[in-house]
Amino acid sequence: MYKTILGIETSCDETAAAVLRQENNRITILSNVVASSADLQAKYGGVIPEQAAREQLKSIIPVIQESLQVSGYRGQDINAIAVTYGPGLIGSLLVGVETAKTLAYIWNKPLIPVNHLIGHFYANWIGNSSPKFPCLGLLVSGGHTDLVLFTSHGKYEYLGGTRDDAAGECFDKCARLLGYPYPGGPQIAKLAQKGDPKAFNFPRPMLNSKNLDFSFSGLKTAFANILKEDLRAKKEDLAASLEAAIIDSLVIKTVKAAQKYEVEQIIVAGGVAANQELVRKLKVKSEKLKVKLHVPPPYLCTDNAAMIAAAAYYQKPTPDILTLQANPNLSLAIDR
Repeated sequence: MYKTILGIETSCDETAAAVLRQENNRITILSNVVASSADLQAKYGGVIPEQAAREQLKSIIPVIQESLQVSGYRGQDINAIAVTYGPGLIGSLLVGVETAKTLAYIWNKPLIPVNHLIGHFYANWIGNSSPKFPCLGLLVSGGHTDLVLFTSHGKYEYLGGTRDDAAGECFDKCARLLGYPYPGGPQIAKLAQKGDPKAFNFPRPMLNSKNLDFSFSGLKTAFANILKEDLRAKKEDLAASLEAAIIDSLVIKTVKAAQKYEVEQIIVAGGVAANQELVRKLKVKSEKLKVKLHVPPPYLCTDNAAMIAAAAYYQKPTPDILTLQANPNLSLAIDR
C-alpha cells in the first residue's frame, strides 16, 4: 500500500494535481490544486476541446509544482503517481497521461491509471467516514448519470444510466436557454431557491420504467417549449420546476435500486452532487430506508485530482509505464 500519492486530472477543461497521504486507513489531502479554463469556455457556451488542451499544456507543470510545494513533498519523495486515463477529451487526457508517464519514468515511481468516473466515487473515501460494501453509487455530472452497485474495491455491477442527456447536461442546456453562460447548473440552483417548484409540471421521463435507466432530453425539450409558449414565465419558477423534475428522477430511481439490491449505504458523486436540494431529498429518503448516505463536500464533487489519487489507493499500477494510453471512450458499463 502506498502512503503518499500524487494525483493528476485533465479529462476536460480543468488542470488539477493533488497529493494525498494514507495513514491508519485514513486518507488525507495534503494539497489539492485546480486551474480551470471555465471563464474562457463560458464565452463559447461550452468546452472547446482544442482550447481546453492548449490551456492545460500551459498549466500542467505549474499546477503539479504548486501541489508538491503546498504538500511539502518533492516529486522524488512520493510513493506513486495516479492519473486519469479516460473517459474525456482526447487532447486533454493526453496532456495528463503523457505528463504522468514522463514523471513516473524520471522519478522511477509506480503509475496507477484511474477511470475518471470511478475516481468521482472515491471522493467519498477521503476523510474520516469511508463507505462500507456493498453500496449503491449514483454518479451525476455534466456528462454522466449512472447507477452502480459496488461489492468491493474494483468490483461493481453497472445497473443503469442515461439514454441521452445527462442530468448536469440538462441543467446546463436549460440554463443556456435562459441566457446564462456555461456551466449553468449552479445558476439554475440559485434561481430555484426563489421559485415555485410546482409552477410547471415538467415530465419525469422513465420514472415508471422497470429498468434503472434515465432520460433527460425530453425534459429539456419541454423546458424549451414552455419558454416559447409562455413569455410571462418567471425564470425562478422555470428553474425551480426543472430542478424538481431532475431531482425527482434521480431520487426515485436511486431509492428503487437501493430497495432492489438491499444496500445499507449509498454514495453520491459528480458535479451535480453539489446541488443541495438533491442532497436534502436523498437524505430524507435515506433516513426512511435506514440507509447511510455519503456525499463529498462540494469542492470534491467537481473534477479534481484528489479523487483520482484516492481511487489509486485501491488499484494496481500499470505493469509497463510507457504503454499506458489515454482512452476517451472509457465507461462504467464496459470497464469492469
